Amino acid sequence: MFFVVAALSYLLGSMVTGVIYSHLRGDDIRSRDLPGGSGTFRQYGRTAAILVTLADALRGALAVGLTDLLAQELTWLATIMVVLGHCYPVFFGFRGGGGIATLLGALFVAAPATGLGMLAFGLAVIPLYKATLQKRLGLNAVPFASALTIPVGLLLARHYGGMYEVLGGGLMMGIRGVHMLAQGRAGQAQP
Repeated sequence: MFFVVAALSYLLGSMVTGVIYSHLRGDDIRSRDLPGGSGTFRQYGRTAAILVTLADALRGALAVGLTDLLAQELTWLATIMVVLGHCYPVFFGFRGGGGIATLLGALFVAAPATGLGMLAFGLAVIPLYKATLQKRLGLNAVPFASALTIPVGLLLARHYGGMYEVLGGGLMMGIRGVHMLAQGRAGQAQP
């Protein structure tokens, strides 16, 4: 069951909605931005960003939900693999997004209170960051808030569950973030 969960979750993660949406428009968002909700917002507007974000979260929720039915003890593996698939999608040359909405979707099923707490904290950090540090640091608000939210998620997980899911998904996002920083593409603020 381990390999079934890993493969199914990775393949679900690899269907990166922002890339699919941009291809349907005759474009590839990755030539200018990341294919997550914030990149889609900058390139295609609010409605497209909401659809992409919800679909990315749904893929994470679906991976964990199916795993919950097959082998509940492997929801941590489903979370890791669905986020890994989003970050490094086999269908799109291993060039995906940051995995934020996908991780949150997985957590909404595996540990709802932890996922909702992380979402609330991240949404509270974004306007504060924009008002105070963004001009000095030059990073987009969403990656900055995500970096702060993972440790908060670990604290929440101690009380509400989802420790291995937060650790695993956060690790995959961290690896992707370091990879993007090394390429000089991560979270640079757009004018």
